[in-house]
Amino acid sequence: MARSREKLGRKKEAAVLALLTSRNVEEAARVADLGTSTLYRWMNEPEFDAAYREAKRAAFSQAIARLHQMAAAAVTTLGKVMVGPNTPPASKVRAADSVLNHAAKAIETEDIEARLSELERAAEASKSSQKK
Repeated sequence: MARSREKLGRKKEAAVLALLTSRNVEEAARVADLGTSTLYRWMNEPEFDAAYREAKRAAFSQAIARLHQMAAAAVTTLGKVMVGPNTPPASKVRAADSVLNHAAKAIETEDIEARLSELERAAEASKSSQKK
């Protein structure tokens, strides 16, 4: 939210944080000491919406990083279950498999985001060269 923070102001920045940490918009409005209608109105403002989306992406990126960190433990758990002579913990296998699946999806998502960013840069460069 670094770029957007300069433009938003403290009250809107607090509202973005409240949206990230609250269960719903009404609760976020209470946490940010705003009226619900004010927060809904702000959410329709492009500048606020951009800051909120940027903050959500940053939070999600942290969650993806945690998944990556846990992938090695998941592999270890899966390996122990697979080779353990007396261990039938199906729930551990499902959990390990779930972590691995999420980590793989996160990599796919990051790859798509990188490709999209490159396409956007190329489109912007093309647009800039056409103006000259």
